[in-house]
Amino acid sequence: MISLTSPIETRAHRWPAGLKLGLLCLVTFSLFFIDSVLFHGVFVVFVAVLYALPGMRFLKNGWKHLKILWPFVFIVLAWHLFTDELPLGLTVAFRMISAVGLANLVTMTTRLSDMIDVVHWLTRPLQRLGFNPRILELAIALVIRMTPVLVSKGQSLSLAWRARSNRRSGWRIILPFTVLALDDADHVAEALKARGGLTNQERK
Repeated sequence: MISLTSPIETRAHRWPAGLKLGLLCLVTFSLFFIDSVLFHGVFVVFVAVLYALPGMRFLKNGWKHLKILWPFVFIVLAWHLFTDELPLGLTVAFRMISAVGLANLVTMTTRLSDMIDVVHWLTRPLQRLGFNPRILELAIALVIRMTPVLVSKGQSLSLAWRARSNRRSGWRIILPFTVLALDDADHVAEALKARGGLTNQERK
């Protein structure tokens, strides 16, 4: 498993995780109250500038993380072009790119342990109701760390298919990808059990 935090140091790395997550929620929430396609287009350019400020290496690394978003952007634009609502499609696509881009930017400039500390602070009052915050913290950590691993394995399956066939892989790799994901989940579960699960971690 790998971390998505960028090794390239930026000023944002030194900002408190709670502040960055709070601003992310506020800005993303505000984007849904603005319907101007021009505004969202300019805002996408602003997000791109934020990626470019730390340098070309940081920009390329961020672009690599966002590549998975482009098929969804294409589907949104194609559908709205088909329904003759292209301005609305552009607004939705720009809003999607901005929201995911900002979230990825926060992830790249924030250590996972700092984000988990914020979640722990937010869920602390729920402990009085019997809620175990460690479950949520662990779930968030696993999603963030395992997502790039599964994406990489999906790309490897596609490359393996192309090496054996001239046809596009498409839906044909869904079953083997599902098996790989379940296998990884089984290994992670066994590793957690070997360490005593959440109970042991809470006693430490």
